[in-house]
Amino acid sequence: VQLVESGGGLVQPGGSLRLSCAASRSIFSLNHMGWYRQAPGKQRELVATISAGGVINYADSVKGRFTIFRDDAKNTVYLQMNSLKPEDTAVYHCNADYTGIDYWGQGTQVTVSS
Repeated sequence: VQLVESGGGLVQPGGSLRLSCAASRSIFSLNHMGWYRQAPGKQRELVATISAGGVINYADSVKGRFTIFRDDAKNTVYLQMNSLKPEDTAVYHCNADYTGIDYWGQGTQVTVSS
């Protein structure tokens, strides 16, 4: 499974960004897809996931600000990030579970700074 991410960048606090992750397989063949992030000096952490059946899970730190959704026809999952904070700064990685094996995208940098 190949995952191609896009949409990172530099944004001011309170701003918005949308990340995209295009999968090389049908979303319905994947147990789930999601986003994780890793800030400098910290462990990778879950941000949001969406299962093939549409069940969504968010980290407490992003609830109410981030939204994960997908376009099944494009095999693409998105992460809409609103009300961004400096502590959201990290490399964001797309993840997919296919037959119990994790696949990862190359990562996209999100920097929230004034």
